[in-house]
Amino acid sequence: MHAPSVGEGLQARPVLTLMRSRRPDVQLAYTFFSPSAEEFSRAMDVDFRDYLPFDSASQMGAALDALRPRALVFSKLDVWPELTRQARRRNVRLGMISATLGATSGRMSRAANWLLRDAYETLDAVGAVDASDAERLVQLGVRAGVIEVTGDTRFDQVWQRAESVDRESRLQSHLASDRPTLVAGSTWPSDESPLFEAFTQTRAHVPSLRLIIAPHELTDEHLTSIEQWASHNRLTVARVDEASGTADVVLVDRFGVLGELYALADAAFVGGGFHDAGLHSVLEPAAFGAPVAFGPRHARSRDAVMLLGVGGARAVKDAVELSRVLLDWLQNSDVLGKAGANAKSAVERGRGAADRSLTLVERLLA
Repeated sequence: MHAPSVGEGLQARPVLTLMRSRRPDVQLAYTFFSPSAEEFSRAMDVDFRDYLPFDSASQMGAALDALRPRALVFSKLDVWPELTRQARRRNVRLGMISATLGATSGRMSRAANWLLRDAYETLDAVGAVDASDAERLVQLGVRAGVIEVTGDTRFDQVWQRAESVDRESRLQSHLASDRPTLVAGSTWPSDESPLFEAFTQTRAHVPSLRLIIAPHELTDEHLTSIEQWASHNRLTVARVDEASGTADVVLVDRFGVLGELYALADAAFVGGGFHDAGLHSVLEPAAFGAPVAFGPRHARSRDAVMLLGVGGARAVKDAVELSRVLLDWLQNSDVLGKAGANAKSAVERGRGAADRSLTLVERLLA
């Protein structure tokens, strides 16, 4: 299974986990390319993990001769032309899971089509996220007869994580509180400006409200600026490993815990909606039953659009609107409960893609 970065790895993990539990006879090799995925790969229950070399004939040939796979599966979309060529010469079956392609993707360009079309044509089985993805994958060169709609395995991944959170762990028990809690995840400075203003406005009506914030960038300068904002507004602030339920602001200064901290949320704010880089994952808080707020730049996020459609999320254009949304949720338990239930139900309905994807991969192994 090749998953170039962490995002693709999150889609690969539920399938590999099922394969390990149901087919212990199968050896699993996991490759990646981005340095950000190296730490992530260490938590994978696989027999082999490493960077995939550059896509040259000699290096791809050497990698395949060393591993001798029966099947090679790509997670999401990223095919490697020389790797697929070399795999085909060795009669390795080729597949793809959770395949998705935006309508405006650069892979639809003439140059990309020229470079990648042959690689997509060689795929023996492809699981698309939905029917529109399937249609666009055909335009890339994937043969229509090998595509089936299997869904997005991220729904299984976030659901599994939410269900497995240990409420008695030190992190959970240390931060547990009866105070209403807003968890803000993967925020950029452009998100934090309206977030902080809205938080102080909301606390004027809900004085016990606390904020748990996990910034996207964990530089000393950025973390210090958040602490200075809190102090300036007479808010008690503490780093996550020293904080308790009494802190007004809990500052998350390490990676890997945000998915668990959403378990403490009455409501969530997800960063990226006020930033050009795009919205971060809204499924993680939704899986815990927390309604999600985010900024106006969310159109490219399929998950955000889906949550808005079922009433599990709200998009806001500024601090005033965010404060209004937070008050609507926090001052009305029925409204909050319904929005959270809508969010969680949407994630639950998306489950099952991992099972369907595993069936696809097992056919390649047969």
